[in-house]
Amino acid sequence: MSVKQSTTASGAARSLARSRPRYGEVAVKVVLLAAALVSVATTIGIVFALVEPTIEFFGSVSIAEFFGSTSWGPLFNPPAFGVWPLIVATLEITLIAVVVAVPLGLAAAIYLSEYASARTRKIFKPVLEVLAGVPTVVFGFFALTFVTPLLRDLLPFLNLEAKNALSAGLLVGVMIIPIVASLSEDAMAAVPNGLREGSYALGASKMITSVRVVVPAAFSGIVAAVILAISRAAGETMIVAIAGGFKSVFTLYPGDEMATMAAFIAQAGSGDASVGSIAYKTIFAVGSLLFVLTFAMNYLSARMVQKYREVYD
Repeated sequence: MSVKQSTTASGAARSLARSRPRYGEVAVKVVLLAAALVSVATTIGIVFALVEPTIEFFGSVSIAEFFGSTSWGPLFNPPAFGVWPLIVATLEITLIAVVVAVPLGLAAAIYLSEYASARTRKIFKPVLEVLAGVPTVVFGFFALTFVTPLLRDLLPFLNLEAKNALSAGLLVGVMIIPIVASLSEDAMAAVPNGLREGSYALGASKMITSVRVVVPAAFSGIVAAVILAISRAAGETMIVAIAGGFKSVFTLYPGDEMATMAAFIAQAGSGDASVGSIAYKTIFAVGSLLFVLTFAMNYLSARMVQKYREVYD
């Protein structure tokens, strides 16, 4: 390399180098890091808030009684600490919600991703996401005053109680439809058009392409959306408290009144349990169990995404 070329390259390198520090970029990095740390710090704070009262609770109540009994009544005399009625109610209402939300959410996602025009998608998707902003107390009263009477008229053989798991589960399912639909549509939109064009070139219809090409290619994102929706349904409070009730009985019949873990926490937290009592510490024990279940589902979601993730060039 000649001296002239070397000088030119050195001058170009100096011209591309930063003449002065970009303090704005550094500030943005700091703000983003702080935002990320807030969520981590919040989670750690919740764990610390739950651990000590939970340990004290299990110092008075054995784990065998907590997980081995089907009688729950920590506020009664004599008290009972078998948590299975709350677990069964939570899982049952969540299952009903998933049965409602997953088919409807996936159908909406497929329509928005594969069938809707750009104008329709621009209008319909925000309207669908607004549903997630409706206060859950509104869903609860709607289930109590409209859905339950309607089901009683249409299906009298169900013998629904005034508050029941079926109505609560149906409305929780409606509430989480936007989560399934929006996140699944984002996953489908990320699938390269080359896969669709290849399917069409082989003579496949739009429906076959959507169901057998696009959905499998976006499977990891869809699974993440469904598990996130399940976590949201399991932790729902107001709908299940208003429409599902507070009766802690061990039953599998969705027409009965039953209390979920979140509903019990709301009831006990606003009740007459004195601070420091074993009944008060029950709130933290149930909260810890719900936290562990939610954390396990989120961890499973992350593992599923990692396992079935499709990477396209």
